[in-house]
Amino acid sequence: MKLISRLLERRLKLPPPVTRDLVVQRDLRVPMDDGVELLADRWAPRAGGEALPTALLRSPYGRRAPLAWGLAMPLAERGYQVLIQSTRGGFGSGGAFDPLRQEREDGLATLDWVVKQPWFGGSIVLVGLSYLGYVQWAVADALPPQVKAMIPQVTESALTLEFLRADGMSLETPFGWGVLVGTQERRWAMLRQFLQTRRTRRALRTLPLKEADVAAIGERSAYIQDILAHDAGHPRWEGFDHRHRVAQVTVPVSSIGGWYDIFLPGQLRDFQVLQDAGRPARLTVGPWTHLDMDGTAIREAVEFGLACARGEQPPERAPVRLYVMGEEAWRDFDSWPPPGYQAQRFHLQPGGVLSTAPPSGDAEPDLYRYDPADPTPAAGGVRMVSDSGRVDNTALEARADVLIYTTDPLDRDVEVIGEVGAEIWFRSSLPYADVFVRLCDVDPNGRSVNVCDGLTSLSGAEETTRATVRLWPTAHRFKRGHRIRVQVSSGAFPRYARNPGTGESRATATTFRAADQAVYHDPRHPSAVILPTRR
Repeated sequence: MKLISRLLERRLKLPPPVTRDLVVQRDLRVPMDDGVELLADRWAPRAGGEALPTALLRSPYGRRAPLAWGLAMPLAERGYQVLIQSTRGGFGSGGAFDPLRQEREDGLATLDWVVKQPWFGGSIVLVGLSYLGYVQWAVADALPPQVKAMIPQVTESALTLEFLRADGMSLETPFGWGVLVGTQERRWAMLRQFLQTRRTRRALRTLPLKEADVAAIGERSAYIQDILAHDAGHPRWEGFDHRHRVAQVTVPVSSIGGWYDIFLPGQLRDFQVLQDAGRPARLTVGPWTHLDMDGTAIREAVEFGLACARGEQPPERAPVRLYVMGEEAWRDFDSWPPPGYQAQRFHLQPGGVLSTAPPSGDAEPDLYRYDPADPTPAAGGVRMVSDSGRVDNTALEARADVLIYTTDPLDRDVEVIGEVGAEIWFRSSLPYADVFVRLCDVDPNGRSVNVCDGLTSLSGAEETTRATVRLWPTAHRFKRGHRIRVQVSSGAFPRYARNPGTGESRATATTFRAADQAVYHDPRHPSAVILPTRR
């Protein structure tokens, strides 16, 4: 264990530990209000652990590696005692696992139990990423006074609801997560991960999609069936949304996100709520994907969390710290979105041109054909797979079903920080179609790298309509000599489910119809991407 500790310290660039001499109490039984017991492990220094603040991690992924080694152990070496608990229905904890639904009641019962333990040192810091951050928001408006801070990482208060939008269903992420939690306790699950990934990738092409869970894991998954059948507004998801609790938080919150993280829009929304409510909060956003292994959260737990737990002021820094891509540098700001950035329209023009000048003169629309049987693929971007984040878009942009619009080489740097959107005047040969828009940075050698993107689904698309697309927020500097590029297509599979073109449910559709798509760029139909730029 000490060798792993040293390797992690070097890999994650962590401050030196206070001690590497730890003890672990395993399988502590934590009673819930309905009599169910959840299991937890306590990591602490061999000497003096009882006096330390408690870092609480509540996880559906078990209490051993990688979470124990990658989070519990480094925190216990640097000033905490750590309680890592298995949520209901998993890894020995009692009850049935119903993802996301039971975390408020169980979280509050766990906090009540912790403060009564003989080893409790008087203060708690809530720590964790993804699901482990969501469980923090589930209890955030009812924290006992012993909780001194929250450090949610790559997460948000409504979690999966973004993926289940009626106007743009994400497929790969919620389906892949359903496969993960459905197989993680099987024998040799970690060793079989590569084979499972390949099997899942093939399963996403299953028709109808409602059979894909059996293709991926060999059995029915109630969660996968539900995400395929019910969009975000369905009663099935009642109680999952904790957005209304965010403004009621009274402890300091340090929120850590990534520009290519699956939860970024919701995380920034949560921070804005805290900011507008005058709550003590700070935000850090780096160039990370959801699965990037980075020591930022541990360093923040040590510098920010321990200070709050001890009643001290954390080290001084700006409320918002952003990694500005392109510049490849960290910058500090007073708020999100930062002041001084104004919406600027970059218009699609004939001949694949992108320009700040409005379109002039009549122009025929640009045409492409989208075939869901040969869908436009996802390449990099906001995903929970190895092909994520910033990638070369050359092969994607060479496809006939992807339109590209590019500026001339820039004569000055153009800095874009904030919310990004697009308005695309669009028509399809079918009533049902998707519009996917991606912003890219093209270097002087012609290499196009994705910055941010988004998708919206249309009905009534056989009539010329203005498709409003919300792209992921970003902080990016397009350098002088580079070019700004916009892609327009009708999909990014399997990140987004294929639009069958028939109006059928994506869960039950077995028929695909190819569509002829048109993108307009004339004075009556001024298609544009809208970028927050500093003038």
